Amino acid sequence: MGGCAGSRRRLSHSEEETAPEPRPPLLDRKGVDWKNAVGFWLLGLCNNFSYVVMLSAAHDILSHQRAPGNQSHVDPGPTPIPHNSSSRFDCNPVSTAAVLLADILPTLAIKLLAPLGLHLLPYSPRVFVSGVCAAGSFILVAFSHSMGTSLCGVVLASISSGLGEITFLSLTAFYPSYFFLLTSPGPQDPGGEEEAETAARQPLISSEAPELKPDYSPNLSLQERWTVFKGLLWHIIPLVVVYFAEYFINQGLFELLFFRNTSLSHAQQYRWYQMLYQAGVFASRSSLRCCRIRFTWALALLQCLNLAFLLVDVWFSFLPSIYLVFLIILYEGLLGGAAYVNTFHNIALETSDEHREFAMAAACISDTLGISLSGLLALPLHDFLCHLS
Repeated sequence: MGGCAGSRRRLSHSEEETAPEPRPPLLDRKGVDWKNAVGFWLLGLCNNFSYVVMLSAAHDILSHQRAPGNQSHVDPGPTPIPHNSSSRFDCNPVSTAAVLLADILPTLAIKLLAPLGLHLLPYSPRVFVSGVCAAGSFILVAFSHSMGTSLCGVVLASISSGLGEITFLSLTAFYPSYFFLLTSPGPQDPGGEEEAETAARQPLISSEAPELKPDYSPNLSLQERWTVFKGLLWHIIPLVVVYFAEYFINQGLFELLFFRNTSLSHAQQYRWYQMLYQAGVFASRSSLRCCRIRFTWALALLQCLNLAFLLVDVWFSFLPSIYLVFLIILYEGLLGGAAYVNTFHNIALETSDEHREFAMAAACISDTLGISLSGLLALPLHDFLCHLS
């Protein structure tokens, strides 16, 4: 009896010595996930700031209507000055699509080249370069006295936005709980508890690449990259269509949707259009937890209908009030933001750990390609419509 009792005591002590350390409580892991979610939200907000400001100021950058002593791009008077009196549209000599192209073509070049070797550069230098370019863009445009200098500032904003976007989206591959946290109140983290603990130990931005998972391999062959890219086309093509339609509206039609029966000047109307569009995008990009859309093709179709409707209105001018256009533009922004965030969310869920970083970086080309195509087509449309008497 005594021997048995001693054996039980020894066994009990042995179990206590080898017992695993208790895991952090679920609430602590939730707190870590929420901190990461807020961090990425702030990074995205700051990254898009310079890009959005340049597009919203496109009409002012191109018009350069400066009164004596006025050093601002903003028209000091409430009454618009027509640039083309023979046209029923109040047109700038150059379409605002010119600013769009300066704001998107450098981004397109970065995103085309990035999947081939950008992963070799640590994240911190990328973020630093992005921040410097953003600051330089505002300085150049603020103190510019010529359109060429202003467009150089827009190019810097494009470099900042493109490099930042592909960097931060790639970085989410190491924080899969970020996407799951936004969509499900339950503990459905694909990486499980270990991923949450790893995320807790590493900051969002560091001088080295984030800690890799055991099955993660950054050195994908060209054949593997091509295979992954072909699998992404189901997600890429709808996003290209969505962004083509909405930026054709924004930079091709906004300037031509001019209402004379309102107290707002042409430049003020353009700024309101841009503000309402960005408000819609901001709201829908932040709503992934509330609404998830699996089939983004539906959003592409709805955005194309928006484009067709507003193009017909530009031609026939049948909408009686600018406030109806305000509602349509807000709706346009909601569609665009929903298409963007749901596309990348679906990619994050459907790709494996070893392919996710490349997939997120490669899919970045979608919106940029659509925007570039819309800018190229908006330029001749502007010239054609503005020469109509």
